[in-house]
Amino acid sequence: MSNKRSSKGFILGLTVALLLPLSFYMIVHLMAKDKIYLPKYYIPESVGTKTVNGKQVPDTNYHKAGELTLVNQLGETVSLNKDLPGKIMVVNFFYISCPTICPKLTGNIGLLQKAFKKNPKMESSFDTVVQFVSITVNPAADSVHALREYGDTHGVNHDKWWFLTGDKKTIYNYARNELHLAVPGGDGGAEDFIHSQKLVLIDQQRYIRGYYDGLDTAEIKRCADDIVLLTLEKKKKK
Repeated sequence: MSNKRSSKGFILGLTVALLLPLSFYMIVHLMAKDKIYLPKYYIPESVGTKTVNGKQVPDTNYHKAGELTLVNQLGETVSLNKDLPGKIMVVNFFYISCPTICPKLTGNIGLLQKAFKKNPKMESSFDTVVQFVSITVNPAADSVHALREYGDTHGVNHDKWWFLTGDKKTIYNYARNELHLAVPGGDGGAEDFIHSQKLVLIDQQRYIRGYYDGLDTAEIKRCADDIVLLTLEKKKKK
């Protein structure tokens, strides 16, 4: 039994290591060569012009995700934009009783959480820059208490990873009209149901900067790297 546990722990450790975001050495190397390719912006809303070096050039205005206020697994009423200023967010939708994609999706986000866990051996780390947000699409069944138990079962850091519940229409409107997930249309009523395996990456200014297949390990790795790249974007603007 102990050999099986050791083997399982080794495989988990190896998986987390493979998902670790870009190393600081690689970051410094890329910045020195000016080869940082930042995640693109999604959901253009309008196209105007701006003046650059005396010339008019196209200037696209992109959608910003609006505010969302719900209750987390600790029973706290939280607002994503107000309570997470300057934080990068990784958002997904799930429900506790889901027998198919949700367990693996939650497990993969758990790997991201471990990849961004503070490393005491490093002078700097990215553990404070990102917040993971999992929103239930079945709020009638997924109570605060149930979400807390679900989080405990999956070993989450409750400060760094929120599980949210609340008004169904509010949740569904956010998924469709703020995050623009490719899901069937609906009004958030009793017969409406969203089931998506996508992770949505939202930057510090609330622009959408990435969509990822949460069941694909390679996509999880890409998400991890993009989180780090967004922190560089903030630093380069200073």
